[in-house]
Amino acid sequence: MPTPAPSQKQCVQDRFGPAASHYATASVHRQGKDLDAMLPAAALCGSERVLDVGCGAGHTAIAFAPHVERVDALDLTEAMLEQTRMAAKAAGLTNLQTMRGDVEAIPFADADFDLVTCRLCAHHFRSPARALGEIMRVLRPGGRLLLVDIVSPETGVEDTFLNAVELLRDPSHVRDWRLSEWLAMFGAAGFAAEVLTTWPLHLEFDSWVARIGATPAAVRGLETVFDAATREVRDHFAIEPSRSFRITNALLRGRLTS
Repeated sequence: MPTPAPSQKQCVQDRFGPAASHYATASVHRQGKDLDAMLPAAALCGSERVLDVGCGAGHTAIAFAPHVERVDALDLTEAMLEQTRMAAKAAGLTNLQTMRGDVEAIPFADADFDLVTCRLCAHHFRSPARALGEIMRVLRPGGRLLLVDIVSPETGVEDTFLNAVELLRDPSHVRDWRLSEWLAMFGAAGFAAEVLTTWPLHLEFDSWVARIGATPAAVRGLETVFDAATREVRDHFAIEPSRSFRITNALLRGRLTS
């Protein structure tokens, strides 16, 4: 009998456990315009309880912790949580706690948080609608959601290219959603949504594939796909001879409408 294929959530843990230390030091995750923009977008008063979902190596949670009462950092992958704990200890933070858990079944009570943050991980959510429902459940009246993620182009050819190379690089990838899709999903979940900013992000090909531990076969496949890209696609993603390229990130804010 063939061995059953791992679930998508198990695939996330299998990919990101060994890669955790790389994500702790990667400049794309450790710093960036999105982190600079998230704090003012939160309009903090200092007494907030914050939940950072899909916390990864803890960069967002650590950025918020000095400005709020408490941060709970949630992730599926224990190795990522260990990176978060080490970084929090190094920063001298005493108001940051970690918990292993799933954004589609958040292990906290209703109305526990004033703010939920979600940075560069939502493209791994198997069901964004379920995740948004859970986020809404744990927010207090007037609570906010700040979400940063890669957004896919609205046009089909470029959308297909981006999600194809993301999946080839990382089998735990689900989808980079279009901005129009995110706005629709926020609205369906009960959030009043706004796009606060978008910005280009340059990805150096070799470090992009190395960070996640892409297999040699996957790297060869990616090289073939990039080299065969149409002029339209090459122009849109500013693909370089080295295969480095440019994507778009966005910061969205959702406010509870009731």
